[in-house]
Amino acid sequence: MKINPSLKLVLVSVPVVIVIFLVVVAMQSSSYHVARSVVINAPSSVVFPHVNVLNQWEAWSPWSKADPNMKLTYEGPSSGVGASYLWAGNREVGEGRSTITESRANELIRFKLDFFKPMPSAATADFTFKPQSDHTEVTWANDGEKPFIMKAMCLFMSMDKMIGGRMASGLVDLKKAVEATVSK
Repeated sequence: MKINPSLKLVLVSVPVVIVIFLVVVAMQSSSYHVARSVVINAPSSVVFPHVNVLNQWEAWSPWSKADPNMKLTYEGPSSGVGASYLWAGNREVGEGRSTITESRANELIRFKLDFFKPMPSAATADFTFKPQSDHTEVTWANDGEKPFIMKAMCLFMSMDKMIGGRMASGLVDLKKAVEATVSK
């Protein structure tokens, strides 16, 4: 049986392209880092509780805007180490848990993020508070691991673009929420 040369080329080329794609994906970084900052016209002692007290997030979280019907369940203390919330929302927000693992007053809040849907993964989020006279620079950073499927997705979309814009928007809303309480 004679194979058409064009078909033979396709039968050889497709597996080669697939193997090259898999090698390129495997060589991608297995971690990501995304960070955004904002300067808030308030001392860190005023800004800090807006992040450390979890039910305060509803006023500024970009994920609340993405799904106003998102279901939130709070566990543990209302603030500080051990404070936790679970969320379940639409496709854009997914489902997961956020738990404060470290809280240093007016300096740092660290979260462990466990994502259940749409794709199981874990990450950390840090909020740092840097005093600048009567202002505070707040930096929100997310760090996580990229499993193989996420590495493949990140060839076509950037983690920085996917979540960085939301983080920046959330920080702007945090600024508005804090500064509104200061002006009262």
